[in-house]
Amino acid sequence: MSVRVLVADDQELVRTGLRMILDAQPDIEVVGEAADGREAVALARELRPDVCLFDVRMPELDGIEATRLLAGPDVDDPMAIVVITTFDLDEYVHGALKAGARGFLLKDAGPQLLVQAIHSAANGDALIAPNVTARLLAAFSGSLADAPPAQPSEPLTAREKEVLAKVASGRTNAEIAHELFISLSTTKTHLASLMSKLGARNRVELAMWAYETDRVKG
Repeated sequence: MSVRVLVADDQELVRTGLRMILDAQPDIEVVGEAADGREAVALARELRPDVCLFDVRMPELDGIEATRLLAGPDVDDPMAIVVITTFDLDEYVHGALKAGARGFLLKDAGPQLLVQAIHSAANGDALIAPNVTARLLAAFSGSLADAPPAQPSEPLTAREKEVLAKVASGRTNAEIAHELFISLSTTKTHLASLMSKLGARNRVELAMWAYETDRVKG
């Protein structure tokens, strides 16, 4: 079954390019396009796509607010949203991740990473472009006046700290398993434990917690 994707960007050329890349995949189908954030939210609620691909800066409603409305903490059935942007140090991106986005990519990330991010989001996973993860999170984690990060409900084990560091560096589950010489199922078990202890909904929130508590250096 194909992954159904909604693309939202105010530039028609960008939307067309993203659609061409995604529709070229045998297991991805673009089911809708939106030119602004308000239209994106309306279409997302109507079409219920598997993944929404949102630009950060859009008219009417920006990508952060659109993400919050569809995937925020108060949403009962949050949707999978991947945020894309031209700027690799854009404070809006941190806001979008806080709002519930499952991933973050630069528009020049390339087709392979774009497709990987879509599949990760559809599978309940999340991906942040590895080349900007550390710099982005480190730059903005301490710059916003948010509530202090939550403390773990239980102390993290040594292995969980290793897994957390890999997550914060943008590694996928398969890469974490390979680099730590553990199985994929063990990796997923550690991630589930980390999310439980930290009250995180996904690996993006794990990565942000790591930087907000200065546990991982960029």
